Amino acid sequence: MRMKMKELMSAKIDGFKASNKRKRRSSLRMCLHTGLKTDSEGEDLLHSTGNYLTSSEFLPKGILEIKKCTDANKESPTQAKLKSVEFHPTAQVMLTAGMNQTLNLFQIDGKNNPKIQSVFLDKFPIHTAHFSASGEEVIMGSKHKSFYCYDMIAGKIVNIPQIKGLEETNMSRFEMSPDGQHIVFLGKYGHMHLVSAKSKEWMSSLKMNGSVEAVAFSRDGSKMYSIGDDGEVYVWDMRTRDCIHRFRDEGCLKGTSIAVSKNDQYLACGSYSGVVNIYDDSHMTSGYPQPVKSVMNLTTPCTTTVFNSSSEILALASNYSERAVKLVHFPSMTVFSNFPDRTESLRIPLCMDFSINSGYFTIGNHKGQALLYRLKHYSNY
Repeated sequence: MRMKMKELMSAKIDGFKASNKRKRRSSLRMCLHTGLKTDSEGEDLLHSTGNYLTSSEFLPKGILEIKKCTDANKESPTQAKLKSVEFHPTAQVMLTAGMNQTLNLFQIDGKNNPKIQSVFLDKFPIHTAHFSASGEEVIMGSKHKSFYCYDMIAGKIVNIPQIKGLEETNMSRFEMSPDGQHIVFLGKYGHMHLVSAKSKEWMSSLKMNGSVEAVAFSRDGSKMYSIGDDGEVYVWDMRTRDCIHRFRDEGCLKGTSIAVSKNDQYLACGSYSGVVNIYDDSHMTSGYPQPVKSVMNLTTPCTTTVFNSSSEILALASNYSERAVKLVHFPSMTVFSNFPDRTESLRIPLCMDFSINSGYFTIGNHKGQALLYRLKHYSNY
């Protein structure tokens, strides 16, 4: 009798878990298909991903209207380092991933930010996680030969074993091309391995001198920029896979991060010294271009550079010290004086991102928090 009761209870629990999983997958699919909607402050959000600004056509410099919201991952807190935070390319969804071996997906409303899915990968601390360009998959990398792909529509997790032809044992660093064609893994000795975003098969490898520390893409994915410990920036044609230009980042001994503005007008190069050089499109005509601005507000290596969707804000951060985050206004290229707030406990920033239309900004830190901010100038998500 006791055995039957135990079996019955076990069956009920298993059924409850399965039902919960189905409900979470259903909720996730609904979020992805619904797309952008109204946020918790009651502002009407556009159902498109075009750039739309509020009262003023252009973002004013000096003081940034910014409001601290509930942490994006408050429903699923962790003490482990968050290595990736990223907003979905079309839906009001955000991912967090890190050293706790877990990918979490949240529906962002700025107030409750409910968790809609959680994926645990055993013995796989997640060093990098990115949405695919289509928004239907999440790619995750760690210090392993293999990497993972989570199909959000089907609810399936697929392990991609070591790719034939590659001797890399560390697939923890990668970027996704915005055209949905490539996953670019940063390998040893300056190698950049191009993997098909669709088939997950190796396509080709590019190589620069020294090590490769970071890569970034033009808006349409036709060009890729890479930077490394030789202080030079390489420009690659992704169609021919040739290096079409190369220039010296002024004063840089070791490049640490790189970002391209969404309008392709600016290129930001972060260095080990903390200096961030900003170039306009004239950098393509010279091997020794002069930066239009050198931002010197960081005193430790600049490890993250991210432009917002309207190319009006450049976020800079260093994971070498606490509160080392700066937001730079464009086109004035001046730093907003009121962020971070003196009372704000940012801790050590490890990753950052802007939502698709810049309504939200998030910072993932070493204490497992996904800090969330509302940028009031932008009316839509």
